Amino acid sequence: MTNRNTNLIGITSAVGAGVFFTINDTVIKFLSDGYALHQIVLIRSTIGMAITLGVLMPLMGGYTHLRTTRLKAHMLRGFFVVFANMTFFLGLSAMRIADATAIFFFAPLLITGFSVIFLGETVGPRRWIAVALGLAGVIIIMRPGSASFQPAALLPLAAAFGYAGLHILTRRIGSTESALTMAFYIQATFIVVSAIFGLVFGSGQFSDASSASLDFLTRAWGTPARSDYALLVAVGTASAIGGYLISQAYRLCEAGLAAPFEYIAMPLSIFWGVVVFDEWPDSTTWAGITLILTAGLYTAWRETAKDSWLAGRKPKRQ
Repeated sequence: MTNRNTNLIGITSAVGAGVFFTINDTVIKFLSDGYALHQIVLIRSTIGMAITLGVLMPLMGGYTHLRTTRLKAHMLRGFFVVFANMTFFLGLSAMRIADATAIFFFAPLLITGFSVIFLGETVGPRRWIAVALGLAGVIIIMRPGSASFQPAALLPLAAAFGYAGLHILTRRIGSTESALTMAFYIQATFIVVSAIFGLVFGSGQFSDASSASLDFLTRAWGTPARSDYALLVAVGTASAIGGYLISQAYRLCEAGLAAPFEYIAMPLSIFWGVVVFDEWPDSTTWAGITLILTAGLYTAWRETAKDSWLAGRKPKRQ
């Protein structure tokens, strides 16, 4: 398979993952008033694991994907993704979905920076400017120091760092591990961690309703309503497919190339926020979103232009 075809598959996988993850985010926010976060995640991951083992693996080579010689690396990836998901969903419960998603989407720009530090990839000054513009967009949306600042806005920012670490590690081990192997161990980590959280918080003894995020974390477990079964199945399915696709994207592509294509989730999150929650971003949020999107899409354009240039000329530093 040529490098161009490999990149195309990776980019398509990143776009598909963005679509499924916005479905996942929307459903979890919708359910956040009635269930504890760790209960939703345990149900979601159990369904996701069933799909991974019962559908994806048989269709894509069988259970040899369970074998790995890099268990410690998978455990570290699991820590990153659990941290990223938990902090993002806790922030999401207290914020508009567009605001939380926009702040979180500083992650692809962080990945660009981390790819230099941890992977030795080359990033030129123009892409560093794009990272700075993205950070400016995050600051505009968060509005630190103003009366509009929400402490919960720090949670999706923390999630962005966890997510960046996850995909840098994906890129590092992707040459020896399949996307299905990585997706399996992610689901396994979610099941273990959410079960532990359930044992600690599931009785409701530490329940704290002082904020939406704390309430979502410490709420007692309850029996799901029948009307919510389809939503729980949907979120488990979206998690399984999205997890596979995003692992595939970062396994096949350079981190700096795959990351910006996840921005498809930004307009989708605005759409779902309007349709499901009647949430319209305000003018300040639109300004921040514009900066973050501009920076991310510019990074994507630079990567595409660089690949085309390298295909016909001798490589050199940007």
